[in-house]
Amino acid sequence: QVQLVESGGGLVQAGGSLRLSCAASGTIVSLHVIGWYRQAPGKQRDFIAIITPGGTTTYAESIKGRFTISRDNAKNTVYLQMNSLKPEDTAVYYCRLNSDSWGQGTQVTVST
Repeated sequence: QVQLVESGGGLVQAGGSLRLSCAASGTIVSLHVIGWYRQAPGKQRDFIAIITPGGTTTYAESIKGRFTISRDNAKNTVYLQMNSLKPEDTAVYYCRLNSDSWGQGTQVTVST
């Protein structure tokens, strides 16, 4: 059974950084497309970034240049490095395997 567990969220001041982790079990992340998404209160869940098995990355325009997705095959984990955080980045962040499994999410709150 595939399970994704996000961690690394928290409260940070505007301009700060956080690194989110998406640890997988029951599968090998390097064989799949892994994506990060976020959902702010009262809003739809939006795409943030993906990484393919070949290592190709794609980003949403809203975070391009500030966020970086990466993968550690030895740890079977995908990361989202978030720099220059803004209050509008406040949301629950989720990782997703292909078009199927979601993690439970991790809260990111950026204060002014």
